[in-house]
Amino acid sequence: MHRVADKLEFRRLSGLYILALFILIFALWIPDTFLRVSTLKNILTAQSITGVLSVGLVCAMAAGAFDLSFAQAAGTGSILAAILTASFHMNVVLTVVIVIAFGAVVGVVNSLLVNRIGLSSIVATLGTSSVLLAIDERLTNENYIAGIPRSFVTAVNGTIIGIPEVVIIMVAVVLLGWYVMVHTPPGRRMYATGHSSEAARLAGVRTSRSILYGFLASGLAAGVAGVMLLGVVGTGDPTAGPSYLLPVFAALFLGSTQVHPGRFNVWGTVIGIFLLGVGVQGLQLAGYSDQWISDLFNGVALLLATAFAVRNRTVSAH
Repeated sequence: MHRVADKLEFRRLSGLYILALFILIFALWIPDTFLRVSTLKNILTAQSITGVLSVGLVCAMAAGAFDLSFAQAAGTGSILAAILTASFHMNVVLTVVIVIAFGAVVGVVNSLLVNRIGLSSIVATLGTSSVLLAIDERLTNENYIAGIPRSFVTAVNGTIIGIPEVVIIMVAVVLLGWYVMVHTPPGRRMYATGHSSEAARLAGVRTSRSILYGFLASGLAAGVAGVMLLGVVGTGDPTAGPSYLLPVFAALFLGSTQVHPGRFNVWGTVIGIFLLGVGVQGLQLAGYSDQWISDLFNGVALLLATAFAVRNRTVSAH
């Protein structure tokens, strides 16, 4: 009984309780628009790309690799997919393989910059992000890419038994990320490396390999998200990728205060994603649809989550 109570305590699952409170508030405030199946589908679809990117970033951050390039990598992947399908008329399967491979290459490059050259992960990935942005600008001349085949959009953004395919992809990535990080040796080594790289190295962990795996996971997730982004938006948008940077980090740091407080983890991040998603969607349905509302909500959530995590570490240290 005590074990169940410990797992349900507010400190571990505060996000779930706040999510339930949000649902209650919006259900009472705007019941005609909020309490609909279409609203649930909108929230799930809107958060699907954020969810995929967040799982990849969990792997990188767990290994101590701070990745600032994932959002731009997803955006560039989307542009690459748009060019391959609209200009070269490439089939869906080959396009998906190439874009995901592109994401993996970005992850490997980030790893080489950190492991071989010795750059800090923040500097390395910030530089990579800037290079990817330049590639976007060169390929698109800062214009949208239209003419995406309907077959691609349908294949990526269709439905299966009424469930949006992007949601199914997100669920699959979440389950895979959770399994790898919790139930496989590489996942546990990534956590060990992120907790203390020196202690992990002395214990026989090849920390450079763990960092590679973290960046590779983040890059692969960015590739998958790039494909999803093109399917959802329907055009190659050179500005779409960077917009995911703040929501993903907000969900990630909020998630680090959930389930396993003080540790980046997949299920905590999922709670963070949908806490933010419900809050933003509810405010939009209530009439606060300006972009600054979403940015403000995500920014405040990021600050509060980070402050809460720091406070918990300080209390634990004493």
